[in-house]
Amino acid sequence: MDWNEITVKVPVSSVDSAAAIANMTVPYGIYIEDYSNLEADAEEIAHIDLIDEDLVNKDRENALIHIYVSSDDNAAEAISYLKERLTAESIPYDVVKTTVDDESWNENWKKYFKAFEVGNRLAVCPSWETYENTGNRKVIALDPGAAFGTGAHATTYLCLGMLEDTVTGKTELLDIGTGSGILAVAACLLGAKSAVGVDIDELAVETAKHNARRNGVEAKTEFFAGDLAEKVTGKYDIICANIVADVVMRLFENVGDYMKDGGLLLVSGIINMRAAEVEKSAKEHGFKIIKAPVREEWHAYLLEKE
Repeated sequence: MDWNEITVKVPVSSVDSAAAIANMTVPYGIYIEDYSNLEADAEEIAHIDLIDEDLVNKDRENALIHIYVSSDDNAAEAISYLKERLTAESIPYDVVKTTVDDESWNENWKKYFKAFEVGNRLAVCPSWETYENTGNRKVIALDPGAAFGTGAHATTYLCLGMLEDTVTGKTELLDIGTGSGILAVAACLLGAKSAVGVDIDELAVETAKHNARRNGVEAKTEFFAGDLAEKVTGKYDIICANIVADVVMRLFENVGDYMKDGGLLLVSGIINMRAAEVEKSAKEHGFKIIKAPVREEWHAYLLEKE
């Protein structure tokens, strides 16, 4: 399959706001090149201090946001939306569209996706990398495919950290907007009884199934295509939704129907400028905020139905 790659260049000071806008154009995510804190990020994520010269010479003032739209979808519509919203937010930008095939897309991922650690018990390692597991961590072997969701982005990182604190051997989990399946797979590796993932995109569903098999949790997982919870049945101990603010607030309306008594709702993908709005909506729909971690201007919430 061919893909339309839309690359948006914005100042690093505006990258989080621009990323929130970009996330609205596709159901399966984006990836960002931001080298403004290269040395610190290399130490924190990869635990290295020797950095390739090509990376050192990257632009530190601007970030690149990469969006992939399949050849079957309308790239012009996505670009029009981006330009309209970025202009409305007074964010300077340049937009370029190119065409790439699956092989080129995968090679791009191999350049930017490296093994890294999350919290105290997890590590994420792409299928083409090796990870020296000296800390006895649960290692998520991940092939992001075209569904993204590597865990490196702050929103997924926050979700993984909260799963560490909430998953038990009795947990039945639902992941809405599962993407690469990383949260469902992580929950099972942390000991969950089962995990169900749903995504509007068929390609994401296939990628999630592949990652469950790769991690040996296929028997504990189920993935299917659907819009939010429209095809979901049953009730769950933990429901995850790492999406965007507007969709999270839409979810508040009926997600309680799928939560067991004492169940937890874990949401992320909330940029700073939408946090107060999401918190207000959560409370209006009868949710109590238990935790509200923040990372790189992104907010996540652990909620309980009152």
